[in-house]
Amino acid sequence: MVKQQRRQRAEDFSTEFEEKVLYINRCSKVVKGGRKFSFSALILIGDGQGHVGFGFAKANEVSDAIRKGTEAARKNVFSIEMEGTTIPHEVYVEWDGVKILLKPAPNGTGVVAGSKVRSVLELGGVKDVIAKNLGSNNPLNQVKATFKAIHQLKNRERSLSERKGAHAHA
Repeated sequence: MVKQQRRQRAEDFSTEFEEKVLYINRCSKVVKGGRKFSFSALILIGDGQGHVGFGFAKANEVSDAIRKGTEAARKNVFSIEMEGTTIPHEVYVEWDGVKILLKPAPNGTGVVAGSKVRSVLELGGVKDVIAKNLGSNNPLNQVKATFKAIHQLKNRERSLSERKGAHAHA
């Protein structure tokens, strides 16, 4: 069974990507002359059609951090397995201190999720899903946990046909 590579670049798709600054953090370092500030930015990009990516970057200026984060996000785009407007099955993921539960929902439910998880799913084009964050509220870890959950989603028909094909060869 060959696992397909799902990470791609934004340029590989013909769709237009929307950017969203999810979180900006100001860090300070005490030096001899006072405080030196630096910034980190967490950026999401998505086309609303099943493709979403994130980038995290640090710089001495906010605008530089956002620019670097956007470039990183464009190199880090993933596809979301969907069934209609929702996800194919329930998935539970742990990443560092974050525990995230994603559940499929009937049409018309909308995205019921916390702010960071909601942003990832909405930019990815998922319309109906229920999500619950059961752990930490660190934005970077929430996004990474959501992407890990997205990786674990499998299409029912494809996985069934792979299983049947594996039994035929055995």
